[in-house]
Amino acid sequence: MLGFIVRRLMSSLLVIGLASFVVFGIFYLGPSNPAQPVCDGAGARCTPERLAAIEKQMGLDKHVIPAYGEFMAGVVNGREIDFGVTTYDCERPCLGIAFGTRNQVTDELKERIVPTFLIAIGGSIVFLTVGVSIGIFAASRRGTASDRLLVSGSLLVSSIPYYLVCLLAWIFLTLQTSIFPRTGYFPITEDPLKTFGGLLLPCLVLGVATSPAYARYTRGQMVETLGDDYIRTATAKGLTRRLVLFRHALRAAIVPIVTIFGLDFGALLAGTIFTEQIFSIDGIGRWGLAALRSPLDLPIVTATVLIGALFIVLSNLIVDIVYGFLDPRVRLG
Repeated sequence: MLGFIVRRLMSSLLVIGLASFVVFGIFYLGPSNPAQPVCDGAGARCTPERLAAIEKQMGLDKHVIPAYGEFMAGVVNGREIDFGVTTYDCERPCLGIAFGTRNQVTDELKERIVPTFLIAIGGSIVFLTVGVSIGIFAASRRGTASDRLLVSGSLLVSSIPYYLVCLLAWIFLTLQTSIFPRTGYFPITEDPLKTFGGLLLPCLVLGVATSPAYARYTRGQMVETLGDDYIRTATAKGLTRRLVLFRHALRAAIVPIVTIFGLDFGALLAGTIFTEQIFSIDGIGRWGLAALRSPLDLPIVTATVLIGALFIVLSNLIVDIVYGFLDPRVRLG
């Protein structure tokens, strides 16, 4: 098992390294010039000579390979970054200085990762609980009216665009009826109850909107597993229906669901853009969306893409390790 974990860890580090190089290359060689916002905001008229001088100060006149080396060295050791006549001491892990606020990108990231993480956790609890439970119930009653009703209902919920679900929930459940408290992120260190209330509706909406997919995954795996020979043998031995479903069938069917959940959870950590934007939560997704607007804040865009890739790769690594414990055949592969 140790060799399996080491192989997966090495491959994950390779993927993260390649992803960071690709993202940095897009940032460095893209059509947008990172020195242009600095030159425009310097107070004087941005002439070609002034723009070229700022590009040299920011190191944009270098080849992409040595520039990437400096960027990675800054992530590990920190570095100094020049913006016009001002030099900023960017502490490790240095992901750059935001164009708009002139703050270190890592510091702004730390402030926004907590609400995104809480939304991901809360939404995951809801859609795993609701989706897997519905899938088990539908599979245990395959072909009945209850099964058809649950499958049709899940398809109906899945057909509604997620942003529309968020918007309608916010309007009717918060603005008009005040069933839920005002949404938003309030620091958990100041008032945990207010934090819970501000994130309750976003987590419920995210969980309910995602649960139909897990209901279908679970039902499909359970139906396939319930037809296996060892399930019929366990039933013939006189085991109760509940014991057969949860100890034997669900244990075998849960492995692919764990894989899908790991990828989905990594994507949620990368930023729930619609959820954060509609419910006014300053998380990673909303932060990155604001950076894409004019003027384009490329250090923040780069940081959000890198963090998203990191979360997805780490989630995939954890799933591979858990998969290896659940199914020994994976380790042999």
